[in-house]
Amino acid sequence: MSETTDPAEGDDQPPGGSRPGLAGPRLVVGLYVVLVLVTATAGFLIATFVEGLRPPRFLFLVPFPATPLGFAAYGGLTLALILGIPLALVVLVSRRIDDEPA
Repeated sequence: MSETTDPAEGDDQPPGGSRPGLAGPRLVVGLYVVLVLVTATAGFLIATFVEGLRPPRFLFLVPFPATPLGFAAYGGLTLALILGIPLALVVLVSRRIDDEPA
């Protein structure tokens, strides 16, 4: 005879085994923000230490100044757009899949 225990008894972890602060969408958004900030920092550092850079053009249309802040904005915005569009599409698709009846 096997004993079954109630999963709610004596279990300090939530279902799934992850901590509530680092679960699902919160983790993804946190990683997204960190990656955008790292890219902006890299752009700032590149423009600070490399000379002779040409001004970048965001989406080949909007010119940014060839300054550390211009490169930081260019890097951050470019990565935010490149990662943000697929992330938004994943969110939309996952909401539609979750809403469909089984």
